[in-house]
Amino acid sequence: MAQISASDWQKRLVTPDVALARIEPGMNIFLGTGTAEPRTLVKHLMASKAYNLQDLTLVQLVSLGDAISLQALQSHKYRLKTFFAGWVASEAITAGYVDLIPSRFSTIPQMMNSGHIPIDVAMIQITPPNEAGYCSLGVGVDVARQAMEQADLVVGEINDEVPFTFGDTFVPVEEFDLLVRSQDRPIYFTRWPYDEVIDRVAANVASVIENGSCLAYSIGALFEALPKHLAGKRDLGIHTPSFTDALMDLVKSGAVSNRRKGLFRGRSLAAFALGSPELFRWLDRNPLVEFQSVDRVFSPTDIGRNPRFVLVMPGRRVDLSGRVAMPIGKGNVTSGPGQLADLFNGAEISHGGYTIVALPSRNLKGQPNVRLSVEDMPNLLNQPESMDIIATEYGTAHLRGRTLRERAQALIEIAHPEDRPELVKAAKEARILYQDQVFLADSAHFYPQELATRHTFKNGVTVNFRAMKPSDEEQMRRLFYRFSDEAIYYRYFAPIKTMPHAEMQAYVNIDYRTALSIVGLVGDPGQEKIIAEGRYVRLDRRPFAEVAFVVDEAYQGLGIATFLYRMLVQHALQHGLSGLTADVLATNKSMFKVFEKGEFPMQAKLRDGVYSLTINFTKPNPDNGMEPLKTSLKPGRRS
Repeated sequence: MAQISASDWQKRLVTPDVALARIEPGMNIFLGTGTAEPRTLVKHLMASKAYNLQDLTLVQLVSLGDAISLQALQSHKYRLKTFFAGWVASEAITAGYVDLIPSRFSTIPQMMNSGHIPIDVAMIQITPPNEAGYCSLGVGVDVARQAMEQADLVVGEINDEVPFTFGDTFVPVEEFDLLVRSQDRPIYFTRWPYDEVIDRVAANVASVIENGSCLAYSIGALFEALPKHLAGKRDLGIHTPSFTDALMDLVKSGAVSNRRKGLFRGRSLAAFALGSPELFRWLDRNPLVEFQSVDRVFSPTDIGRNPRFVLVMPGRRVDLSGRVAMPIGKGNVTSGPGQLADLFNGAEISHGGYTIVALPSRNLKGQPNVRLSVEDMPNLLNQPESMDIIATEYGTAHLRGRTLRERAQALIEIAHPEDRPELVKAAKEARILYQDQVFLADSAHFYPQELATRHTFKNGVTVNFRAMKPSDEEQMRRLFYRFSDEAIYYRYFAPIKTMPHAEMQAYVNIDYRTALSIVGLVGDPGQEKIIAEGRYVRLDRRPFAEVAFVVDEAYQGLGIATFLYRMLVQHALQHGLSGLTADVLATNKSMFKVFEKGEFPMQAKLRDGVYSLTINFTKPNPDNGMEPLKTSLKPGRRS
């Protein structure tokens, strides 16, 4: 295509009123989405009293701007068709002024190409053309190309503040019938503030995102809080509907390389950009970000080509089965069931992919967000089978592969502590939990969430450590039945053959005021299995605690028992204990060595083949030669 000089394209500039004069009654007008909305053209369209601007249908994927207001739509001169029931459209749909087209975003371009959604006029925001005569679609590719191909009249609104972006964004200036100079700045978004609770939610979300994961991102307080918690990750990838200021921060932190993606390797992929002038300046001619149309960004097949694709979503309510009510109104850009279906499918196809729904345990009114049922709530995702992980400020609940009873237990554990007794009661009445289910209400306030840490041992085995939860019952049963008779005898001093529900649930319900139990887990998030446990229980009459621990035989010899022991010692010291005691069979030499190598001296008395050990914290053992334990362990606090 021949190069266009600056004077040639500038001769094609017209005023907004001249462009609008080409419109006829009954036409369908496509408008760019979100920050790509041609604001000057839209404002003139809304304000004009010209006779030809009657009975018009506006087509827009998502209405984020201020020009298409409910008041303007009430004039009956215009009707908006949208594919998204959020933001401005939500109120107008309810009032009957907006037509919602239920659809997956990945199928919208095909519907336009096939003529199912006719387009007569396309109004597109663009950058000024470069020296070669090409404009960029800037911060919103969405379905602009398909709309331009169908339209009889294509109007480009040139905005000097729009970044020249890369990807499927280049359009020859000749493809525009008319050009208009923008008289308005693009739509900018201020950054969302977040509080301490959301920050803790974000920290828990980040804790289950592994190095090399590929993320879908959105806007809001949760996503503003995430980057600082993800900054220590490595080789993250981005395949997301919207690129934001928070994602810019994450890329700048060095956590994002996009090297492990299966598609658009080395580049972050998005369909839109939503953010501040700083973000727009950073995106200008930035080769690290690729903008593509929604059929590529939302394609489940393309998403699934990225290993470890993680869909992070904010939730509004969650019930004990895993059903989620999504946010409504302003602030939710891709949180409707139709928009999320493609992302869910992509996560399911992705090798190692999963979904995370994050929400505070209570809303701003102090009402519980974890409930027995959310069946009657709007914007409901009635897909409990697709919910893998739920996160609140009290931890994460892993739901994949769990029964309804196990899901309920896990979700109750991350509800607000004061809401848990009522949830347990309701779940028992609904026959979701066993009628004899043990629940220690007071213990909920003392769960030592700060214990969570991870460590990589010999042969590259990485183990996540945390305090035990009641929902670990089934995992602990499985661990028990993996043990040999000898291992069981070493741990329990008896030839135990079975571990029924009644005994195991009593074992996993810990009163953290008098005891501590730490479990070690291996595996991907949502598929972890317990391979080790260590615990101590305070003695009644002495400032000592009895300690015991056990490691899956397949993971012995790696130093896991030693690490567990040192975690127990550190916690005991922080909580005012003077020492530990233990009984070890004389034949259990490996366990004896763990105590022997500890940083505090050990006294041992042998009687009837059993060593009675006393570990006194009054002075360290100078011969252990061990470095201080480095974990996230902090002084105990109320969770």
